Amino acid sequence: MAAFIVFSREKTRDKAELDAYGVLAGKSMAGHAAIPRAIYGRHETLEGAATEGVVILEFATFDEAKAWYSSPAYTEARAQRLKGADYRVMIVEGI
Repeated sequence: MAAFIVFSREKTRDKAELDAYGVLAGKSMAGHAAIPRAIYGRHETLEGAATEGVVILEFATFDEAKAWYSSPAYTEARAQRLKGADYRVMIVEGI
């Protein structure tokens, strides 16, 4: 069953750090079969706190999504992301 990792960027603190994250995050995808479904496209917050942008990645299973998120390569990228912005991140299983 497909699973989605959803990134909601709530506040940018350092654009240079986010730019460095983007490079590392891209490299971390090697060996992981993910399909980008949304990458900072047009969005509108209908309820709750506003968000600056959203990324949605699709993986074949919940376990594969978690494996990428916990991988050494993404762990390094995530540390960079946390220096650059505040995010809310979740994995959700599809139907």
